[in-house]
Amino acid sequence: MRKPAFVAYLVLLIGIALLLPVHAATRSTRSNKNSATRITETPRTQKRIARLRHTRATRTSARRHRRSYERFYTSSYADDITEGDVIAGEDPVVRAAAIEALGNMNGTVLAVDPDSGRVLSMVNQKLALSGGAQPCSTIKLAVALAALNERIVDKNTEITLGARSRMNLTGALAHSNNAYFEALGRRLGFEKVSYYAHEFGLGEMAGYNITGEHLGVFPSQELASRAGGVAKMCSFGESISVTPLQLGALVAAMANGGTLFYLQHPTRPEEVAGFAPKVKRQLDIAPLMPSMADGMAGAVEYGTARSVRYSFSEAPILGKTGTCSHDGTRFGWFASYAKTDTGRIVVVVFLRGGRPTFGPKAAEIAGRMYRNLYDHNFFSPAASTHASASGIQNTAAQ
Repeated sequence: MRKPAFVAYLVLLIGIALLLPVHAATRSTRSNKNSATRITETPRTQKRIARLRHTRATRTSARRHRRSYERFYTSSYADDITEGDVIAGEDPVVRAAAIEALGNMNGTVLAVDPDSGRVLSMVNQKLALSGGAQPCSTIKLAVALAALNERIVDKNTEITLGARSRMNLTGALAHSNNAYFEALGRRLGFEKVSYYAHEFGLGEMAGYNITGEHLGVFPSQELASRAGGVAKMCSFGESISVTPLQLGALVAAMANGGTLFYLQHPTRPEEVAGFAPKVKRQLDIAPLMPSMADGMAGAVEYGTARSVRYSFSEAPILGKTGTCSHDGTRFGWFASYAKTDTGRIVVVVFLRGGRPTFGPKAAEIAGRMYRNLYDHNFFSPAASTHASASGIQNTAAQ
């Protein structure tokens, strides 16, 4: 009996001896799972993971940088924005449409008859008549007209913007391409940019005896090169201040074929009855407008101002947005006009505030206004003869 017992004991010891290395190897594999995975990665995979980690870290850092850098201290909303407005000489239909469209946004809406220079409505007149603000990308309208007149480009001329990027004027206006207009600014030079800006009414009073109107600013010297020079002036409107009235007068001239009117804001029904247009100067821009129109229409149809179409698509609208910020305040612009055979009107929306304020929001407000006017038959032949309850005629529909 001793021999079988001894044999059994010997077999047990051999079995334990064989199992111990396997158990130790299993524990080692589990405890070093991560290091084993790293060891088996190919050099190509390791490089790819490193690139992904770097990209993620860069994007996270950029997001944090933007949040910490772009801080706004002005509210995008305001109450009682119409307080103090003088409205006895305004078109009540146009004013009601503008007030409803603007809502409680911190901004102003200016409506002008492009065929006479009459201000049909000016909502939040304190802001509309103030010293203005950086025009942002709406300055591109003046720059494009200057470049076309100087024959630097036509609407089909493509400018190389990068190794694989080229764009023509139509696309640059529709998508508000900064690099394109920086290139135009450098080709024009400051002297020509300044000449055309003043010719188009920037840097001078737009209104005729409008009480409270302030003057915008067009600098006498080029922006310093370290701040971007004439290129930044022509893409963002850097160092320039434009008022809603100045922009409205320019767009009215574009809409009517080149007559730059003094804007007049009647304050009494008697002034409306005896209204007489006052021409400031004639601009030779009629031949340029077909080249401008495609880009401005493109902005509304598929570009930066397509938010107009949230509310209105029954008639062609041509316009240009603008978005930028300065000293903790963001600006949102949209300058436009309705291109119809019956109801003709220029609408300029200017907003100021924080993150909710930007050019497409201004375009959305304009779209709501055009919708309101359309629903009240503004864009119809009958509107040209309608008279409001106060006896004020809608001259924009004539």
